[in-house]
Amino acid sequence: MADVILVLNAGSSSIKFSAFDAQSENLALIMRGQMEGLLSAPHFAAFDGKGNQTGEEDWGASLEHEEAVVYIAQFLRSHRDGNQVVAVGHRVVHGGQAYSKPVAVTPGVLDELAKLTPLAPLHQPHNLKPIRVIAGRNPDLPQVACFDTAFHATQPPLASTFALPAALTQKGVRRYGFHGLSYEYIARTLPDVAPDAAKGRTVVAHLGNGASMCAMDAGRSVASTMGFTALDGLPMGTRSGNLDPGVILYLLDELKMDTRGVEDLLYRRSGLLGVSGISGDMRALLASDDARAAFAIELYAYRIGRELGSLAAALQGLDALVFTAGIGEHSPEMRRRACERARWCGVEIDSGANASGGPCISTASSKVAVWVVPTNEELMIARHTREVAGIA
Repeated sequence: MADVILVLNAGSSSIKFSAFDAQSENLALIMRGQMEGLLSAPHFAAFDGKGNQTGEEDWGASLEHEEAVVYIAQFLRSHRDGNQVVAVGHRVVHGGQAYSKPVAVTPGVLDELAKLTPLAPLHQPHNLKPIRVIAGRNPDLPQVACFDTAFHATQPPLASTFALPAALTQKGVRRYGFHGLSYEYIARTLPDVAPDAAKGRTVVAHLGNGASMCAMDAGRSVASTMGFTALDGLPMGTRSGNLDPGVILYLLDELKMDTRGVEDLLYRRSGLLGVSGISGDMRALLASDDARAAFAIELYAYRIGRELGSLAAALQGLDALVFTAGIGEHSPEMRRRACERARWCGVEIDSGANASGGPCISTASSKVAVWVVPTNEELMIARHTREVAGIA
């Protein structure tokens, strides 16, 4: 039997989970998996720490989040001689201005996090559902909320303030930044992988279905591409990224769209999917010979290049560039295209090292070191949960 820290990442129709051995020094992964299609055709799959499948099941009818959480907990207990969950860590997208570090969940904290729903309407309610389920069924089980915004709390006011009336800024209308758990993991990993990058001026590109970039000075966030919401910055799989606010006014006034229609357009029908008309999946676009796919890919690379210039300016120079997340870790082609657009700042990549995935993919003569570093948000959450819950 093992004491387990369970990490949950809940979306609108899915719950991803990871189980870590709480007693092992490095929090060894015991199991991971997900329950997807909750509201349509639920499918469960689980894998052990070595990647071997340990379970799979389909349902003929939809499941609620509560039923999914209960099933995951029962599955964990029934495997590996009865795992005992001793704490649960949750990814919560928004911590607002009040929560700049992970926190033990209490009824009061949960109420405060629910008030942040208008700042992340497509994420926050679903992040909180499993917390409520577990609190209702096992109120004594420690739960820890870990925030995607917390890592960026070190950004100075100049980086986080919009040019809006101060009264709005005081109400919380400001830049927060997201993907913070990923960036925090990279910041903690860099000293072992690339000590100079850890100490210097580094831009980390978290490129996945959701995508953003972060400027770090000695491991601290000083600027990021995402702002008030996770819609800002780079174009993503289905999200638009940076947009002139006047476009929203045009959609509302001239095209007579309502706010929910605009929300659906910007979050679900834009980005790579909207530009290509084919797919929001970079793998599908790279495999396509359609000119629209080629344009979407080039637009993505162009925007990475522009944002890199902006973040390098915020850092007043650039010592290292780090690629991470799904596209960043697994697409040599996108890394090549992004680096070609960064030649102006002295980036040179080694084609062989890039093809093999690095970790260092820059040439010896490159003025900027370029790295590929896998991220692990789940492990970062597990570390925080063990610390906050006081598990020895």
